[in-house]
Amino acid sequence: MINMQERTTTTKRRRAPPPVSSRPVKNYSEFNNQLLFGKYTYSEVQVRDPSLKSYINLKPVVYPMTYRNNSKKMFSKADINIIERLVNSLMRGGTGKKVGGHVIRTEGRLQGKKMKTIHIVSDAFEIVAKRTNSNPIQVLVFALENSAPIEDTTRVRQGGTVSTISVDMSASRRLDIALKNIALASIIGAFNKKKRIAEALADEIMMAGRNDVNSYAIRIKNEKDRMAKSAR
Repeated sequence: MINMQERTTTTKRRRAPPPVSSRPVKNYSEFNNQLLFGKYTYSEVQVRDPSLKSYINLKPVVYPMTYRNNSKKMFSKADINIIERLVNSLMRGGTGKKVGGHVIRTEGRLQGKKMKTIHIVSDAFEIVAKRTNSNPIQVLVFALENSAPIEDTTRVRQGGTVSTISVDMSASRRLDIALKNIALASIIGAFNKKKRIAEALADEIMMAGRNDVNSYAIRIKNEKDRMAKSAR
């Protein structure tokens, strides 16, 4: 039989912890080297527009999906990766009206389907990378800078008269309009056509990136600037 002293000594025998030097250490620097979809780097992307620099978030992520947990915070959109904001802009239902001469009725085919829109953006970036031989994230940033309007018009009532005046646009709204127009242009380009929406999105990003007047987002931006200039 084992006496009480032997039992206490046997139960207290535990495996000694490993030394501190041999313990695994988390390397947080690896998160800075993450590639978008495992292919495209963020480190070389530059933002030329100083007003949009604080709103174009280029935080390295592999798959742009954060579920917008901090949506109730003020200016929380600035903390979301710019690729995810493009994905969110594509998740829209049909407009039900004529936009650019086309009746857009998608019947919610992309509404709420985030994984499907992520695959669309991934395919579009592959097309942009093959045709331009450059980083598609950089091409998207150039497209957003070129298609972001600077001024807008608003109506002001003075007494019994209503006049239209030009107002400056905030950087957050400029970026919102640019993302909306690029996403809407991809839906227009693929609506009732044989072209896939990924190809239409890639064409719009490339045309807006080189400031082509055939781009839908560039046309809307030039029209807003022209109307604001005439209302000064």
